[in-house]
Amino acid sequence: MAHTAGRLPLKTLTAELATYGIDFVQLALSKAIADIDLSTGKLSPGLANYIGEHFERAGIRIGVLGCYIDPIHPDPVIRRAEIDRFKEHLRYARHFGAPMVATESGGLTTFKPFDAERYETIGWDIFKATVQELAEEAEKWGVFLALEGVSTHTLSTPEKMRRILDEVPSSAIGVVLDPCNLIGTDVDLQDQIIDQSFELFGDRIILAHLKDIYAEGGQIRHGKSGNGLFHTARFLEKLEACKPMIDVSLEEITGGEIKETVELLNSLRK
Repeated sequence: MAHTAGRLPLKTLTAELATYGIDFVQLALSKAIADIDLSTGKLSPGLANYIGEHFERAGIRIGVLGCYIDPIHPDPVIRRAEIDRFKEHLRYARHFGAPMVATESGGLTTFKPFDAERYETIGWDIFKATVQELAEEAEKWGVFLALEGVSTHTLSTPEKMRRILDEVPSSAIGVVLDPCNLIGTDVDLQDQIIDQSFELFGDRIILAHLKDIYAEGGQIRHGKSGNGLFHTARFLEKLEACKPMIDVSLEEITGGEIKETVELLNSLRK
């Protein structure tokens, strides 16, 4: 994640990232770049190329634009603004050098205060409509709409990820597989959840996220990869077999931890 280095002026950001020994980043524009107005409506081919060229000179590829919106926000005015912001990212993604724009799917219980019985159905229907609109836009510009599942979100299970891929049959939709987010608190079921994910949508995975799971005081938290309860080596082996050379974004990590974590992960792959 480019904002691992902090929210910095563009030249400072790329110079700092260049010291990490990495070859690609996931770039969330407003989280990472401090000295350029990147609000909705500000992007242009020139601006996107300008940012992309700074990363290229630093030897870093922008593998994905992160534009994490709430695609089922209950306020339709806010939801429309979120959708429009994401569509703008899709239009200019290729000018940054990025083949995809990623988002999550909105809270599973978003509509529970409005309808305690039908809230999941309401959320799903709105999410599906949003995905249809975004997939159509992605198709126009030759980029991927990358969807990430989370155990507490609309795409809460591998089955639901498969369902949206079936109900919106667009080849422009890809999957961001974050296994720890899908596992949630079901740590003992992690291998089953991961195997099911590869079985149901392995061919549609276009990016992976990697972190770890830690149990502290009866609570589950996420932290840097490699030293927790997550079966990291097993996952990497399956990921490499399914999607060789896929990009992997490290989460829950600080800049100073990147080098040691990458070395650890590489040792697990041997």
